[in-house]
Amino acid sequence: MTTNREIVTAAFEAWARGEGHVSRIFPEDTTWEITGRSAGAGRYTSAQQFTDEVLRPFGARFRPETPFRPVDVRRVHADGDTVVVVWDGEGTTTAGTTYRNTYAWFLTLREGLVVDGTAFYDSLAFDELWQGVSPDGAQAT
Repeated sequence: MTTNREIVTAAFEAWARGEGHVSRIFPEDTTWEITGRSAGAGRYTSAQQFTDEVLRPFGARFRPETPFRPVDVRRVHADGDTVVVVWDGEGTTTAGTTYRNTYAWFLTLREGLVVDGTAFYDSLAFDELWQGVSPDGAQAT
């Protein structure tokens, strides 16, 4: 039997290699919260809402050949249905700048899928990206 820790670790490893996105383990009824006051902060009540409002516009700010991906998974802790991942991500934006951030994700899994997630990260770095690079590739002023 595959453990929740192994499922999440495998999803992050595949994402880091460019073989899909970790959201492949998010069922449609996933709820997601981004804490704090960043442009992406809020509670998302479905995988589709989270994808449409955060993941897709976030991803559109990166060059296809150097998208945002995990570059270092520092820790993966698991306790029952909860997995905590502390990781660093990086990518080159469409404006030619490098975006780096450190994340802590608290994931609740059921039957091998993430049913609830909470993300913590450097909101200043996120907002600089969100406000400084438009999804169409232009650098905002």
